Amino acid sequence: MASAIKHLNGGGELVVRAAGGEGQPHGPPYILPVTGGWLGSEGRSMNWWQNGYSVRPFSTTSAMVEACVGAYSQTMAMCPGDHWRANGKGGRDRVTTSALSRILRQPNDYQSMSDFLLGMVRDLYMFGNAYAYCVRNNRYEIVELHPMIARMCWPTIAEDGSIFYSLGGNTIIQNRFEYWGSAVPARDVLHIRLHSNDMMYHPLLGLSPLTAAMIDVATSGAVKNQQLAFFTNQARPSFVLSTDLLLKKDQVDALRDRWNDQATGMYQGGTPILTGGLKPVPITMRSRDAQIAEVLKMTNEDIALVFRVPFQVLGISGSPHGSTEVLMQEWVASGLGFCMNHVETAFDRTFGLAGQPDEYCEFSTEALLRSAFKDRIAALKDGVLGGIFSPNEARNKEGLDKVEYGEEPRLQQQVVPLSAAEGIGVSAAGPGQAQTTIPPAPPAPPQPPAPRAAQGSPRDAGANIARQFIRAADDIDRRTNL
Repeated sequence: MASAIKHLNGGGELVVRAAGGEGQPHGPPYILPVTGGWLGSEGRSMNWWQNGYSVRPFSTTSAMVEACVGAYSQTMAMCPGDHWRANGKGGRDRVTTSALSRILRQPNDYQSMSDFLLGMVRDLYMFGNAYAYCVRNNRYEIVELHPMIARMCWPTIAEDGSIFYSLGGNTIIQNRFEYWGSAVPARDVLHIRLHSNDMMYHPLLGLSPLTAAMIDVATSGAVKNQQLAFFTNQARPSFVLSTDLLLKKDQVDALRDRWNDQATGMYQGGTPILTGGLKPVPITMRSRDAQIAEVLKMTNEDIALVFRVPFQVLGISGSPHGSTEVLMQEWVASGLGFCMNHVETAFDRTFGLAGQPDEYCEFSTEALLRSAFKDRIAALKDGVLGGIFSPNEARNKEGLDKVEYGEEPRLQQQVVPLSAAEGIGVSAAGPGQAQTTIPPAPPAPPQPPAPRAAQGSPRDAGANIARQFIRAADDIDRRTNL
């Protein structure tokens, strides 16, 4: 019975390659029934893996890809999430009794929230999609989230437009439910996805950034595989033996064996004695080989550019930053900020929240400054002095107890609106009381002059009588002496 194999030609069209009769060998490509892929010309030999071929020539196994994906997944796993709801005072309140608040602390009985986010965000950037199955209680509240393997999940659209998902990859949840089906309603699936493009547009499927960096990943892999083969079984000697004599094959083999006997194996490091006019000629590195490091650097830069991860976050030297806060702010404003908002809105949609600013899920970035003690304390200090935080709120962020009179934000007295400049220093009101203007105090009256003693007072009369007695006594003494 004749058979045929379908494959894609260069133009993207399906072509049927006629094969030989039943049981007869045929040429590549060969379909791989388990993975659904194709095996090209490397499948001609039975030991194609020993010949250096790979089923996945454009493998995602790359140190740079792992660093970029790990930067997102590990950073997201560090950030705690909360359920927030707007209040009537223009602020917001943390909700601690909702289903979302419980899920953000413990998504299931075998994972922490850090484990859950680590795997979900990794699948999101590796495969463009991340899936989790929602388990509800009898009140229709989500009580558990179970992550699935992105490569084993697929969305399906019914004839009436309803959306279902075929989920797989989590043996724990599949073994717990006896009637686990392949058609799960969209309302019971947490699906986080990236964008789709014209190559494979599907409103429910996202594409990984690796699709844009695949050439760079393949280039880096090819260069490293070539260097690996070169240093293992294709290593080039550092010099050759040269002579002007015309030697026969037997003579060349004899000289090579003699050299190997003196320079390899147990005798490695010995001093070979050259005869027959042999001279060692060193082999210099070609300029093309010297450019390998530059090629790898260019591919790494392109991969980091696609993932929008600064080199400083990956630990690669670059332009220095003044502080950790500035570095994190730049990343949050670009790649990490989008990742966090994308995950948050997916939680909002799954849990039926209205979204910002009414009711929403939010992951805090304060944990990113955990090691930057100086920057963190400086920010809290500015917040307290600026009247944004109360002293107790700033202390609570550092895990310190409340203090007395520390609940109310405070400002210096001169920080007032311009419209109130005329009343500076003349208004008095207690907390929550209306402002009352106090009129200025009248100027103090002038000091009255000191009272002067009146003429003819008893004091003056007594002095006059005393002076008269003294004069009379003087007259009597003079007459007596005469």
